[in-house]
Amino acid sequence: MAGSSSGIVAGLTVAAVATVGFLAYQASATVPPGLENSARASASPAAVATSKAPRDKKNPAALPAASGKGERVVYSVDDDRVWLVAENNKVNRTFKVTPGTVDPPTGTYPVTSRSNAITGTDGTPIQHVVRFTNADNVAIGFSAAVSGTTDAPDPTTKSGGIRESIEDGAAMWEFATIGQSIVVIR
Repeated sequence: MAGSSSGIVAGLTVAAVATVGFLAYQASATVPPGLENSARASASPAAVATSKAPRDKKNPAALPAASGKGERVVYSVDDDRVWLVAENNKVNRTFKVTPGTVDPPTGTYPVTSRSNAITGTDGTPIQHVVRFTNADNVAIGFSAAVSGTTDAPDPTTKSGGIRESIEDGAAMWEFATIGQSIVVIR
């Protein structure tokens, strides 16, 4: 009898921990902007121009002008491209992404939360989740599908997940820690 009781208790404990983790994620993804702590309150959607940032016509993958200064992640919603930029304004890495169905507004945001592995809003197991804002009541962030796919999301589902390859997701995870600036441009 003692063996089966301990199995039941272990199962209930696992279920409780999973539930608390899920509720914590939901809570962190839906914090209204006015209630964020002072470290997170530096988000300033008006800090970047809403018009399309100038591009290098000879090198479309080059870091766009007017995308900020210093260490940051730059995400172009028009080009579906990300740049990981070092303190000296040198690009460490750039890569294409597959956006969700909800785009973030242009602006500068801090990374507000991260999850090593969860299930995305579309039911896909994802890893290296880096969240930075909410739009249209949806958490917006970068992630990589565990399967490695970067398929376009179901257009009938609200999704703020910006999908990366597994390799690019690992690079983002290392670079974009809590508080890191994410600059969203057109």
